[in-house]
Amino acid sequence: MRFDLTDLKLFLHVVEAGSITAGAERMHLAVAAASTRIRNMEIELGTPLLNRERQGVHPTPAGRTLVHHARQMLQQAERMRAELGEYADGLKGHVRLLSNTNALTEFLPEPLSNFLTSHPQVNIDLEERLSDEIVAAVADGKADIGIVAGTEDVTGLEVFPFRVDRFVLVTSPNHPLAEKKKIAFVEALDSDFVGLDRASSLQRFLSDKAERIGRRLKLRVQLRSFDAVCRMVEGNVGVGVVPETTAARNMRTMQLHVIELSDEWALRNLMICVRSLRDLPIYAQDLVKSLAQPLDMEMWVASNNVAS
Repeated sequence: MRFDLTDLKLFLHVVEAGSITAGAERMHLAVAAASTRIRNMEIELGTPLLNRERQGVHPTPAGRTLVHHARQMLQQAERMRAELGEYADGLKGHVRLLSNTNALTEFLPEPLSNFLTSHPQVNIDLEERLSDEIVAAVADGKADIGIVAGTEDVTGLEVFPFRVDRFVLVTSPNHPLAEKKKIAFVEALDSDFVGLDRASSLQRFLSDKAERIGRRLKLRVQLRSFDAVCRMVEGNVGVGVVPETTAARNMRTMQLHVIELSDEWALRNLMICVRSLRDLPIYAQDLVKSLAQPLDMEMWVASNNVAS
């Protein structure tokens, strides 16, 4: 289909106005030119897009479908124009970065802040996703860089070590489970839980783990940060699953009891994945290098002769 943006805008204006004449006026086109454009669209598609009546025009079923897609395409074009306009204002790079909850909340803020400070002409689109979704997005080219759990199958991608952390169960000191030092996740499912927001990839992961054994999390409240979870746990609202780093930090100011989770998934080897480091723009390569564990990344650069 050889439609351009003018064709799509014209068609939307005609449908909204209910008149080819009014639509042409909105586009500052002659009525004859507007009619020809719409007729050519119908010829190209091989089906009528408008029902033409004395009182005006209204879209056919095919026309309504075109309206739906035209709006999406024009919105996307506007976003593209806005992003490209940033380059005219001095922006030199845009990186699409996806991360799971653990890396996003515990480890990314500091290195990302340092990178953005040292690269003022680079913007980063950061989004939280489940690890398997991140791998798929990177493989499909929908994301430049992903940070995922080390248990994911990343066949076909290049990977670099990021960080290591462990999930633990936190309770208040007077909770019935507080006498334990180590526990399996399933043993905690009889307790009330304090969880993260429904959009959190970790929360979806934990709910899935419970559902796979025929159980469900008894969530009393869902919050937007691990620190907020710890605060509620301290108040004995329920138990929570948080990174060990979060628990250690909050124990300095809160009364919490930390229980080691014996499940294999509790140990989190986090890694960075890309389709090909060499194929990324230099500024995206710089971001990978700044996020990866320094020694491992230096060895990788040396062995692969990647220019800094």
